[in-house]
Amino acid sequence: MRNSFESKVFKSETVWLGPHQEMVVRGGRNLFPLLPKAFEGLRQIGVLGWGSQGPAQAQNLRESLEGTAIKVKVGLRPSSASWKSAQAVGFTEESGTLGEMMAVARESDLVLLLISDAAQAELYPEIFKALKPGATLGLSHGFLLGALKIKGDSFPKNINVIGVCPKGMGPSVRKLYVQGKSVNGAGINNSFAVEQDVNGRATDYALAWSVALGAPFTFKTTLEQEYKSDIFGERAVLLGGVHAIVEFLFRHYQNLGATPEEAFVRSTESLTGPITKTLSRSGFLGVYESLSEEGKRVFRRAYGAAYWPSYEVHYEIYQEVASGNEIRSVLLAADRMKKIPMGKIDESYMWKVGEKVRAARSSASTPLDPFTAGVYVAAMVAQVDLLEEMGHAYSEIVNESVIEAVDSLNPFMHFKGVSFMVDNCSITARLGSRKWAPRYDYLYMQQAAPIWAAGKGEDEGLWKKFLEHPVHKALATASSMRPSVDIAVGG
Repeated sequence: MRNSFESKVFKSETVWLGPHQEMVVRGGRNLFPLLPKAFEGLRQIGVLGWGSQGPAQAQNLRESLEGTAIKVKVGLRPSSASWKSAQAVGFTEESGTLGEMMAVARESDLVLLLISDAAQAELYPEIFKALKPGATLGLSHGFLLGALKIKGDSFPKNINVIGVCPKGMGPSVRKLYVQGKSVNGAGINNSFAVEQDVNGRATDYALAWSVALGAPFTFKTTLEQEYKSDIFGERAVLLGGVHAIVEFLFRHYQNLGATPEEAFVRSTESLTGPITKTLSRSGFLGVYESLSEEGKRVFRRAYGAAYWPSYEVHYEIYQEVASGNEIRSVLLAADRMKKIPMGKIDESYMWKVGEKVRAARSSASTPLDPFTAGVYVAAMVAQVDLLEEMGHAYSEIVNESVIEAVDSLNPFMHFKGVSFMVDNCSITARLGSRKWAPRYDYLYMQQAAPIWAAGKGEDEGLWKKFLEHPVHKALATASSMRPSVDIAVGG
């Protein structure tokens, strides 16, 4: 069995995900009464930072622990622009739930380090020094472990180190938690990791943290596997790849004679609308089977044309992440951004067309375009294959390649464009998407489009592999544990 674990509080279950059995904990608000027992020994949870994840996690934890003796306190720099934002949702100095970041770190039993990745890499010596012996350091990304490896440093040996990593942006973590209040929970799946366990309670602390965030199910990983798959995934299909796909397809359809509005509908609206919804509920095969016979032929050709260009960039990104180069790139970018702020990504003609298309949306359903579907599914399956080859478990693979995209990210692009999706994510993700989207776009234009134009693309061996792929069963299992609620981004 892959990634087994033992909990003294929460009931686990064994599920088939792809070719392997894995152990998971199914979430739900019915588990909230177990949180005090799972968090036994903790009096205060300190949430440091107010970026993508901080607001969501602080509010979800506070509400899940309401009526218990465990306090949730936010720690920020007093000069932080986020101070007023935290106050606006009820974290205040007067109530003892808002304070200076290092002071909160010193007094908390569980410290959730949710400041930006670059800030973690800069401030960790001060934060480590502030932690009391026996405290627990909580991370929602394995980036700091990668940064420590580069620096030849390590975590203090006298603390627990755990990770709970939502497979979606912070706004999605909060939005679905709120929506799930009436249906015994709806949220974002989490992975968890135990890097150090000094008191024998680290696993239950991590699982309790995940349950309190509202995760439908929680699966085990390691911090190293998490940062490799996460940093890779956001640069690949989740953000950079999908940004490239819709921009490439927008131009492609115009080259075939479509109006700009038609091209936007066939590329972006189709991908973020019916393709995303079908993938969420019915997986890859559901998308394919929903097509006409002619549509299926188009899908197969598009799939064959896009698979290997996608795989090539995926492989390149993974190597850059695994080698530490991509982490170094983020750290260098943090220094550059002191002089050159991150630019906008929705100012081009395509995204101005998108504004008009969204404003003119009607109740008529957007057609599921078979060519768009074939390209997008090819990129996703190529990512699944690459992660499997690199030794990742299917729980991590399906979340980082499919579930996070369709249940958390794409709905944000559908609501208000690519920037609304990308720039609601972490700085690390935003940087990676901007860096790698042009690389995908180039290969689709230079390799995939010519294959299609030549009337080629169908690959019998590649297609047979797709039909027999274990990812279909893995997605079916994941879908069976999916909440009944779809994220409602607006409002």
